[in-house]
Formats: sequence, C-alpha cells, structure tokens
Amino acid sequence: MYALVDGNNFYVSCERVFRPSLIGRPVVVLSNNDGCAIARSNEAKDLGIKMAAPWFKIRHLEQEAGLVALSANFTLYGDMSDRMMSLAAGLGPTQEIYSIDESFIGLDGVRGDMVKRARTIRERVLQWTGIPCCIGIAHTKTLAKLANHIAKTAERRPGSYSSELSQVCNLAGLPAQDLDEVLGATEVGSVWGVGPRIGKQLREAGILTVLDLAHMDLATIRRRWNVTLERTVREIQGQPCIDIDDAPAPKKQIACTRSFGKPMHELRPLIEAVSEFAARAAEKLRSQHSLATELLVFMHTSPYRPGRQLSRSVVVPLRRPTDDTLAIAQAAADGMRYMYVPGYRFIKAGVILVDLQPASVLQRELDLEPPEQSEVKRDRSRLMGAMDAINDRYGKGTVHAASTGRTEPQREWGMKQERRTPQYTTLLEDVPIARA
Repeated sequence: MYALVDGNNFYVSCERVFRPSLIGRPVVVLSNNDGCAIARSNEAKDLGIKMAAPWFKIRHLEQEAGLVALSANFTLYGDMSDRMMSLAAGLGPTQEIYSIDESFIGLDGVRGDMVKRARTIRERVLQWTGIPCCIGIAHTKTLAKLANHIAKTAERRPGSYSSELSQVCNLAGLPAQDLDEVLGATEVGSVWGVGPRIGKQLREAGILTVLDLAHMDLATIRRRWNVTLERTVREIQGQPCIDIDDAPAPKKQIACTRSFGKPMHELRPLIEAVSEFAARAAEKLRSQHSLATELLVFMHTSPYRPGRQLSRSVVVPLRRPTDDTLAIAQAAADGMRYMYVPGYRFIKAGVILVDLQPASVLQRELDLEPPEQSEVKRDRSRLMGAMDAINDRYGKGTVHAASTGRTEPQREWGMKQERRTPQYTTLLEDVPIARA
C-alpha cells in the first residue's frame, strides 16, 4: 500500500499562511525574473490562467479581476516543505520525497482505518503549518497519484464523485464496481506517466478514460508504445512495479543556471554570476557525497531582444576530482574569461558539473612539477563542511567565495523579484511580530 501526500497549490498556500488576506483571491506565483505563472490558486484557475502563462499576457487581470501576482520565494517554500514532509512521514514507516510538495509514503505493516489515519495527518499538517493537502491511497504508486488527483477534484466534479473521496481518497478501499465508476469518470491524461503526446495518441485510439487504459492488452501497449507505458498500465491494474525510493540515486549532473534581471555586457558581473552558480552547484555536490571531474560553463544573449546574438559554452576540466567550492568557482571564472566577447548583452549563464563520481573514490597522481611550481595541496573538506553548516543555519550566501561579489540585494546581475514576500521563516529580520 502507498499514499501520496501533496500540498494544494503549494507555493500559493505558503504565501497565504503569512498573508491570510490572500485567501479567496486569485493569486499566481511567478517564475524567476517574474516571467510566467508557476503556481495558481483555484480562483486564478477559474479565471482561465494556464500554467506557465506569461505574465505580460495576464497582467491586465490585476485591474480587471483583482489578480495578485507574487515573485517566487523559494527559500520560504523550501523551509515550509521541510516542515510539511516531517509531518507527512508520520503516516507510514517509509517515505520518498518526490518533489517540493509531494511525498510518497509506504504503508506496509500499518494497521487500522487508513482513511482515518490519513485525515488525522492531513489535519495535523494544516494545523501545524497552515498548508492544506490531499492524500491518495492505493495499492500502487501510480494509483496513489491518481487517487490524490481524485481527492483534489472530487468536490468540484458532479455525478459519481462522492464527497467521501474529497481530500482523502482510498482507492484500495472501494468496491470493484465503485472503483470502475471512478476510473471511468477520470480522463486518461490524468494518469501519472501519460504525457500530452501519449495522451493525444491514446485518445485518437479511442482510449478516453483511465478505465479504458486499464482494460487495454499489455502486448498491444508494448508493441505500439513502449515498456514504460506498459508498466504504467500494470500499476493501474494493481500490480506494483515502482517501489518506494527512500534513498534516491546520486545525480549524474548538477546544474545551476539563471536568467539575469537585466542584460549584462561587462565581464565582472558575469564572473560574479558563474562563481555564485558554481558555489551553489558545489554545495549540492557535497550533499550527495560526489566529486566533479569537469564542468561546463555557458552564456547566451536573448533571442527575443534586438541586437547581435551570441551563444557560447566551454568545458573546463578539473585537475583532480573535487567538491571544493573555491576550486570549482575558480574554474567557472576561468571559463567565463575564456568565453567572454565584449559588445554583447548576455541574458543568461550557467554552470553544469559533469562526469561525477563518488567521493569515496580517491585519485592519486605523481607530482611531476618542480617544487617552486608545484600546487599547494590543501584538504579543505573541513572548511567546506563549516561553510555548508553556516549557510544552512543562517541562510545561503552567508559565507561565500569572494569572486561572487556583493551580497544579493546589491548584485546587478541578480534576478528581478519585485514582488517577493519576506522570508518569514528563515531570515531573522523577516520573522513576523505579533503585537498586543
């Protein structure tokens, strides 16, 4: 048995915890540089706002419909996610944090009324964090994901959708006839793993509902589509094919890329930017206990702005595998110096650590350089650990490489976040104060 705990409209819900005046109003959270909508309240969805809708196309709704648009506050969302996930873990013995707002819980060995237990956890999450969530329960992860979708939409759908399925939906507890009725009323594109392209092909083949998909012949699916879709159908039929992954495999690449708040044409801010990106990537590298042997640095102009266009990238090899922020930032800065061409207005840059290996693998080499030219080999692992501990406690960037330049508000290459709310839970000066 599996459960999926999912925060409702998570980014918007995080904002509403600290600004109750937003409850009942259409709200969207915008992406980096306030580009497009990445989260929408139900009221915003009712206005017809689609996911990833460009801000300039929906901006008129501020005046016409009272739409509230906020810049993304990922520091706040990450902290609220940690709080929600720690409470969701009480539902069962194993947990896989699938995304910032979703968590699979393994229910093997859990006895008693699953729905009652799930509702208790849901109420606890709401009371202790202010985040509303829905919980789907089923015999497979794919069905649990589908049950969560039903839990979110049941009360807004007429007919066979019972109010008992709202907020917490246990497909494993439904009689076979009721289960078929629910699956027959759910569109095939709602299934986890059925993307827009395959969904279109299925509908063209007459497969319109989840029940239609569950009744398909497995050999036909494998022959016409692929093994992945066959596995999805097996899961819908109740055959577990995907286990809880409570220890995700280390990433094979780690990237940190950003668009700038405004075009950059000088070398100095570009070096500052890639040094910061390299530091963030190195921190992620250490968290999964890996080393990088080379990194890719890139930058490009905007294809949507007038003027000359340029896109460049370079792979910078590291002398030995490392997770040292200073070494990786230095390599990124060297790559930027090599690529830089004056006279262009660059809008985006990034650093991608590639060819990763476990930190347990040691590389030794002979020192063939004369003593006066030999690199001083220092083990800075304790320094990196101290940096991570300080930044984790006091906020990212509290301790940083000098090449990253000034602090966040003063960086001319920083993202445009004119509508960002305070970091209520992670920055001391932003903590709300209750006055008598």
